[in-house]
Amino acid sequence: MGLREIKMERTRQLIADTAIALFSEQGFDATTIDQIAAAAEVGPRTVYRYYPTKEALVVGFTEDTLQAALEELRGLPEETPLPQALYQVVDSVRRTIEGDSERRRVVYQVINRTRSLHAELRGVNWRWRESLAEEIWRRAGGHTAEMVAALAAANIAAVVEIAIAEWARSEDSAALGLAIEQALELLRTGDVPIPVSPLAGPATV
Repeated sequence: MGLREIKMERTRQLIADTAIALFSEQGFDATTIDQIAAAAEVGPRTVYRYYPTKEALVVGFTEDTLQAALEELRGLPEETPLPQALYQVVDSVRRTIEGDSERRRVVYQVINRTRSLHAELRGVNWRWRESLAEEIWRRAGGHTAEMVAALAAANIAAVVEIAIAEWARSEDSAALGLAIEQALELLRTGDVPIPVSPLAGPATV
């Protein structure tokens, strides 16, 4: 990365950090782009250059976290067993959040109490899930690969969402990793109920 790129990344991070601090102090809706620009000592145009909307200042943290996990999956050797490769996805999310836990907790709190951010975040999560399913499909093979990939991606997205919610409610620094492991174990053991049609009849042994 060149000097210009480093400077741009620092500016981008400064704007995001400043915005999150203001959102936490006075609320998302009450904070303006002009206030963010003034606090970060940049012009409003500079803020818009890096973040086209105010919502992007918040959901960008989530988008970066999820994208990093997807890129880690894409970078794994093709011969990596799929279950291990998929574990890397959720573990990447854990490592990113735990490496920046204080700020990520604030981001989660801002999102959680701001209704206007919910739809934006749903869009980010949906696009990530679709991209994840495509990569799983590419690796899985077989005539049911597309459906398997979609189900696997949905499970991963659910594990990440539920584990982060558990972590946000806890003050334990290890809560995220513990919640991820618990959720994965429940899926592995079959303790999570799966709908069965009454027309299927009783299970056979």
